[in-house]
Amino acid sequence: MARDAVSQEFPLRLREGYRSFLSDRFPSERSRYETLARRGQSPEVLIISCCDSRVSPEVIFDANPGELFVVRNVANLVPPYETGGDYHGTSAALEFAVQALKVKHIVVLGHQMCGGIKAFANEAEPLSPGDFIGKWMSQIRPAAEALGPEARKAPDYVSRLELAAIELSLQNLMTFPCVRILAERGQIALHGAYFGVADGVLRVRDPETGAFVPAVDGLDVPARLSPRCD
Repeated sequence: MARDAVSQEFPLRLREGYRSFLSDRFPSERSRYETLARRGQSPEVLIISCCDSRVSPEVIFDANPGELFVVRNVANLVPPYETGGDYHGTSAALEFAVQALKVKHIVVLGHQMCGGIKAFANEAEPLSPGDFIGKWMSQIRPAAEALGPEARKAPDYVSRLELAAIELSLQNLMTFPCVRILAERGQIALHGAYFGVADGVLRVRDPETGAFVPAVDGLDVPARLSPRCD
């Protein structure tokens, strides 16, 4: 079915949002922007997040301009270190954040109901007819293999795979020499996190157990989630 013609004008929603920014947020943070322009950015946290429009790190963490260095891609994946091929957007951003900005924390932020991981888990048709998504998502195959074939029968398999993909990205981060050296020296910390789109609950990965537990106390939710069978 042919798509309707799209206006070539800059989107009205963005114009209106920018007007709101100019009249509300920018005046209250003008000095911060001026300082950032003069001194440059110096965020302490790199967040590798999914490009899903429902998962905005700046919104989830109520961040001010200049606080977070955010890299977004399909399914918040970190590829293993390699220098072949031609273009490495996520790897380049990671290198810049670690070596130039000297961030102290790297957070891999996964989320509930990830379309890319669901398509991989269900062995569905590619999300688009292009050449890139299928190859990109094939990177999570080691995570699926680590869960084992029996895990596919579980009703929460997709959720487990979402968590396992976060673990895989954390492992892949350690294949980057600049990350591994700093992590081994205790000069950088790696974290996994998982955001519930439906309930707004953020869970963080316990490095000792691998379980994901609520980031704040007092929430009426299960105490832990794990990619493994309990």
